[in-house]
Amino acid sequence: MSSSSPAREVETDPPPPSSRPKSAAPRRSGLRPIRPLVMRLHFYAGLLIAPFLLVAALTGALYSTSYQVEKVLYSDELTVPVGEQVLPLSEQVAAAQRAHPDGELSAVRPGDEPGATTRVMLDDPSAAENRLLAVFVDPYTAEVRGALDSYGSSGALPYRAWVSELHRMLHFGETGRLYSELAASWLWVVALGGVLLWLGRRRSQRRLKGTTGLRRTRSLHGLIGLWAALGVIMLSATGLTWSAYAGGNISELREKVGGGTPVISTDPGAGHEEHGGSGGDGHEGHEGHEGHEGHGEGGGDGSEHPILAVDRIVEIAQDEHGLSGPLEILPPAVGEDGVPGAYVVKEIDTQLPQRMDQVALDASSGELTDRLDFADYPLLASLSSWGVSLHNGQLFGLPNQLMLLALALSVVAMIVLGYRMWWQRRPTDGPRLAFGRAHPRGTWRQVPVTWWLPLVGVTALVGWFMPLLGISLLAFLALDAALGLRARTRTRSDGDGGSGGSGGPDGDGGPAGGPDGDGAAGGSGAAGGNGETLATAGDSGRSEVPDEAPDSAGRS
Repeated sequence: MSSSSPAREVETDPPPPSSRPKSAAPRRSGLRPIRPLVMRLHFYAGLLIAPFLLVAALTGALYSTSYQVEKVLYSDELTVPVGEQVLPLSEQVAAAQRAHPDGELSAVRPGDEPGATTRVMLDDPSAAENRLLAVFVDPYTAEVRGALDSYGSSGALPYRAWVSELHRMLHFGETGRLYSELAASWLWVVALGGVLLWLGRRRSQRRLKGTTGLRRTRSLHGLIGLWAALGVIMLSATGLTWSAYAGGNISELREKVGGGTPVISTDPGAGHEEHGGSGGDGHEGHEGHEGHEGHGEGGGDGSEHPILAVDRIVEIAQDEHGLSGPLEILPPAVGEDGVPGAYVVKEIDTQLPQRMDQVALDASSGELTDRLDFADYPLLASLSSWGVSLHNGQLFGLPNQLMLLALALSVVAMIVLGYRMWWQRRPTDGPRLAFGRAHPRGTWRQVPVTWWLPLVGVTALVGWFMPLLGISLLAFLALDAALGLRARTRTRSDGDGGSGGSGGPDGDGGPAGGPDGDGAAGGSGAAGGNGETLATAGDSGRSEVPDEAPDSAGRS
């Protein structure tokens, strides 16, 4: 750097504990025994998991806008000019079946507001795999406005279904689900760890106003994380319910404690049964309209077992059983003996207050054979339904979608700020690609013995329940041990200790993916001065309070 160049603002390494004035001693807090471990874990997650979190956040932001984009892209199919009189629903269904004679009726969704088309869902050979064909019918003229593939119980059309699959599995099939499960498994850990680190800081170190450089970046990172933490943890928890391994454990646990989602029965005289897992939760791409093969066409056929027209079924459900739109009608399955089962009429309003009651009506007489009210759901099933609707952006409609967009962008911002802190902490007197130095290893030795048993027990339990979290955590430990061994070997071979902070795997840090405000971005890998390996970043050993006395430039 030339003498005319402005000096780069750099956070210097803290002096060793023995040389610090006693007046700088930190306050004792309940977090202090485990603070170094939390910082170290936050660093590893930021370094190795942040890329997965970034992809999940960006695709999640795209999904949060897909509902509104869908309305614009498919406006011709979704809306029509308001007419004078709505035609009978059976005529609309017949028009859709005439246009697609090879399709088998799977469900009908009448328009729930003036100008909305009726969706007639067909199991049609022309539809893509695991898709139904949604035929859009003008309720005033019975004109077929178009047909599009529909995915999942939310009726996602091609664009939203594509974005949903991108968010869930990057279009890599079931293997791709591992990415989203890994991100969801670590998201709550990073967020909670960041909050604990933020709360453990002195109040004077949290402020954003009047700060510059690294301290400003760190404070902004922490402030965003603190405000977003609750929403981020919610996204992590609800996202895990659809994952391959943790989701299976969650479903099994719900079933064991009686929290499975009930399923209405279409057999005459049979009551509804509890269904293990997340059936009925309504997340697109995870369950569609499977299990309705062999449906009747919804009209009388003059046979020994006539089937009531769908119009009459809807009238009974609304007038006699109090159901209100938006509705979905599932036609009865006909058994091998020719005896039809029951129609199922569902409320599908997932916004608050949710209308999700269901009735099963005998296909021949219209008599009630079973009823399932959302108010009768077990508590865990209700919470799961609300959580899924919130995660999907349906619970509060547009405000919910804007909230999801804000949360996704906040995660992106925290990761970017983490990378920025990683860059700001680099030393300027070493190699060009050197990064901020780490505090010495061995922070685990600061944890009292009384903390170890509960920490190990809880970690083992969480790792078993969320296998990808447990496996990746073991990988982190193995990596840390290997790099520590390498550093000690290099130190012995060099004789006087290695200088850390270079760009190798044990010489650089990484960004934190979650809220931190304190040690959020990985600072460095190799310890400066003793050749040690990866350590908590962004804080340079905050357990010893290196930044309690900022200089005049606001640096720590």
